[in-house]
Amino acid sequence: MPITLFSRAAATLIAAVFVFAPLPVSAQGFQTQARAAYIYDHGSGQVLFAQNADEALPPASMSKLMTLLMTFEALRDGRLTLETRLPVSEHAMSFGGSTMFLNTQDRPTVEELVRGVVIVSGNDASVVLGEALSPDGTEAGFAEMMTQRARQLGMMNSTFVNASGWPADGHRMSMRDLGILAVRLIEEFPEYYVYFAETEFDYEERSPANRFNRNPLLGMGIGADGLKTGHTNEAGFGLVGSAVQGDRRVTFVITGLASSEARATEAERIVNWGFRQFVMRDVVEAGIEIAQAPVFLGETTSVGLAPSEGIEMLIPALLDPEIEATLTYSAPISAPVAEGTVVGELHVVQAVHGFEARVPVVTMADVARGGPMVRLGAAWSDVIGRVAGTPDS
Repeated sequence: MPITLFSRAAATLIAAVFVFAPLPVSAQGFQTQARAAYIYDHGSGQVLFAQNADEALPPASMSKLMTLLMTFEALRDGRLTLETRLPVSEHAMSFGGSTMFLNTQDRPTVEELVRGVVIVSGNDASVVLGEALSPDGTEAGFAEMMTQRARQLGMMNSTFVNASGWPADGHRMSMRDLGILAVRLIEEFPEYYVYFAETEFDYEERSPANRFNRNPLLGMGIGADGLKTGHTNEAGFGLVGSAVQGDRRVTFVITGLASSEARATEAERIVNWGFRQFVMRDVVEAGIEIAQAPVFLGETTSVGLAPSEGIEMLIPALLDPEIEATLTYSAPISAPVAEGTVVGELHVVQAVHGFEARVPVVTMADVARGGPMVRLGAAWSDVIGRVAGTPDS
């Protein structure tokens, strides 16, 4: 039931509008074996789960996603094309680990380099792209650009030392930052995101043993189409993954697993949890009255209030969602009042997972200013109130 606390002088009114009844099921929080994790639902914009998500950790090859983002941005604004051929420096050629086996005589295209980074995690390919985009032609200069760009995108726990994620002091990213990065790649660059679902790439047949995409989810038939694995001794095994089922997409980041098998198992488990344990529900409907607000000096003494837009929210499929909504506005509203005037805000909170949303609240009708008798009655009420409130001398 709404709680209404009115005074004729303008004041802030807070009304608890509704509380969803609990379901008779005990809540069980999700747990993961990963050192840090972050799970995000694209349709609702909700973070489904976060564990140590803001801790800056060694990201290994998962940080190559930042090199790819800056490459895609350069493709978008015309600084590169997919057909652009780039030189391979001795520095780029010197890298070990996972590579395309490039040499200084090669002139690979940007598309070949992108596929080399995405599919075979080429350290050499990452450096070639970084040097091409660097303001001073060096990998170090590109790493500074990466850090600056990350800050612009709200990735506040990311600092880059190189283009590839090769182990280095100070090269760090948080799992939330990697999630922000992955969402941007998926939503802003669908034309290039298709590379992440490719399972094989062998540049000029140089590395048949290293031609396979290491993402364990791609062959599972669960809608996975990206993005990037990572592994170093310091970081453990990690994965930035994304999958689509029906009209929902879930993207997640995990790190610190003990083995590639543990990474695959945990990644599949997270995908299953993200799609099975939540349902999308309309928790607020636009245009439906949720309260009556008092009107001062109006032809009528009150006016209906309604959300100007609806709210969809992912809620636990079986557990008590603990959804509460609070209406806040200034009261009373002075006449005249125009229909559709924004007078307050509805704040909806789903406490179990910390989801929340806010929508404007508007008046549902016009209320004209009252005539002389209305104003006289208001003045008389004010006089009576003043007399009644005068303390004894």
